[in-house]
Amino acid sequence: MEIFGWGLVAIIIGIPLLGVTLYNRLVNLRNQVKNAWRQIDVQLKRRHDLIPNLVETVKDYMSYEQETLEKVVQARNQAVGASNPEESIMAEGILGAALGKLFALMEAYPDLKANESVARLMEELSATENKISFSRQFYNDSVMALNNGVQAFPSNIIAGMFGFHPATYFEVPEAEAEVPKVDIR
Repeated sequence: MEIFGWGLVAIIIGIPLLGVTLYNRLVNLRNQVKNAWRQIDVQLKRRHDLIPNLVETVKDYMSYEQETLEKVVQARNQAVGASNPEESIMAEGILGAALGKLFALMEAYPDLKANESVARLMEELSATENKISFSRQFYNDSVMALNNGVQAFPSNIIAGMFGFHPATYFEVPEAEAEVPKVDIR
């Protein structure tokens, strides 16, 4: 009878303790995802700040490419206006594709490539793109950890009870993964 009593006490204490531990782990993972997104957001804002300077600098050289420049500006404005990570991920994919086309077109302008201001902006933008890539990797690792916690047993029970949901990965859209095709006549 004494063993039964201790077993019952262990269950009565153990189950709520397990629940609290799992809940706290899920909160920690959710906050890690939010923090990782904020790190990406800092780099995206830097990217957004550099783009108007780049467009302004190259527009005199690329007078025949106004449509491309307008698409870059429109994509940048859409990305700036995104209100949540899901919208931002989609908008950044469009912006990345527009920038890829702009960079490919810039290769056809030797004077532009030799311009010191353009070179400096391109270097800053390239460094920012690298930081975005590293931040995106950390974010996706954080998302994976949260999603595993939300979907795996027994933490999925706690996740369902307290409204924890899987997060969205920051994936490279197909358009950004492909090499831009440019027809230079």
